[in-house]
Amino acid sequence: MPWNPTPERPAVPEAVRVSPSGIRGRLSPPPSKSAAHRALLCAALAGGGEVRGVLDSQDMQATVGALPALGALPSWKGETVALAPAAPPPGAPAVVDCGESGSTLRFLIPLFAAKGLPAVFTGRGRLPERPLGVYGDCLPPHGVALEGPGGGRSLPLRVSGRLRAGRFSLPGDVSSQFVTGLLLALPLCGGESEIVLTTPLESAAYVTMTVEAMARAGVRAERTPAGWRVPGGQRYRPHSETVEADWSQAAFLLAAGALGGEVRLTGLNPASSQGDREALALFRRFGASVEETAEGLICRRAPLHGIEIDASQIPDLVPVLAVTAALAEGTTRITGAARLRLKESDRLAAVAHCLRLLGGRVEEQADGLTIEGQARLPGGAAVPGCNDHRIVMSMAVAALGCEKPVTITDAGSVRKSWPSFFTDFQKIGGDVHGLEYR
Repeated sequence: MPWNPTPERPAVPEAVRVSPSGIRGRLSPPPSKSAAHRALLCAALAGGGEVRGVLDSQDMQATVGALPALGALPSWKGETVALAPAAPPPGAPAVVDCGESGSTLRFLIPLFAAKGLPAVFTGRGRLPERPLGVYGDCLPPHGVALEGPGGGRSLPLRVSGRLRAGRFSLPGDVSSQFVTGLLLALPLCGGESEIVLTTPLESAAYVTMTVEAMARAGVRAERTPAGWRVPGGQRYRPHSETVEADWSQAAFLLAAGALGGEVRLTGLNPASSQGDREALALFRRFGASVEETAEGLICRRAPLHGIEIDASQIPDLVPVLAVTAALAEGTTRITGAARLRLKESDRLAAVAHCLRLLGGRVEEQADGLTIEGQARLPGGAAVPGCNDHRIVMSMAVAALGCEKPVTITDAGSVRKSWPSFFTDFQKIGGDVHGLEYR
């Protein structure tokens, strides 16, 4: 059955068949989900503002849906969310459904605590399995009670009390989202606070994005040798901003060009603080032809070769980099990616399993993958999408390097971050057929 969604809100089938095809076209990646989360929360804490470039994805719906309970009334039209001050609903603790968004959950817990707003946080999919122990260790000594499974370290999680300023020690290698949550919350406390990292910070660029978003809203956090100093008693300032395009999503398009022909990307900020901007250098290292022009980027197919990748700062790129490696001559080693086992799926296991089903040669390690590339993959198999948007999109790109079509289940999971992915993939030449709608 041909797949013909409407442009307003693309219907996403639960399974798709992607056939090998040539890629040629021009596309702008969607707005950055990570930047949009931060901009929305800064505007909500300011009691007003406007954020342009908020994609109607499931993760964004989770964050926007929580804002009334935080004291901000959102009005969402197209890709613009306007915020106005509103009193949080009185009565029982608010129930905050975070869906499957780890960012929503980990950013909001300390924000509700900083404002003294009791709440019960819920989620689904693998979100209840994702670790919250960092907050379980550092928040209770500062006036916050956490109640739930595992001693308040899992969902559903009841949060009460009011966050007090002080010294917060936490690891930097579990998730940068905990650091971001505290950075956003601590300016609202009465006194000065200090964040001290006990292990090296991974995904550090996401924290840089947070500090920059806070600065645009008139709030500051100062870097120290061990972490950050955050003055208390600050106020977020209402303002308007436009969310920049997403480099992590651009990586799928760069891979499509490198494997399938040519893609021209527009709208990306070459000076972005997004860590996934590293995709540009990585595809060049693979051997792809990547040209920067006044209009944007051009990525063309070229002979590819294996490389060494430390993914500790760019974990979201690993699935699509692994697909590229499977079609690059020689050996690629990806390390520093243990945290991927705690995402929407165990992404290391998932991408290794899917590539093997397509005929790829992949070995799995505790913190990464070793991949022996080949010119083409046999394909002709059904691979599980694992209810994981990045696995689904990566396998669609993998089909470009296969001899036979690839069937991908759980295709609807792209709603989490890029609902129009398959529509956009078709625009640049992707051959997509829907198999089943639900």
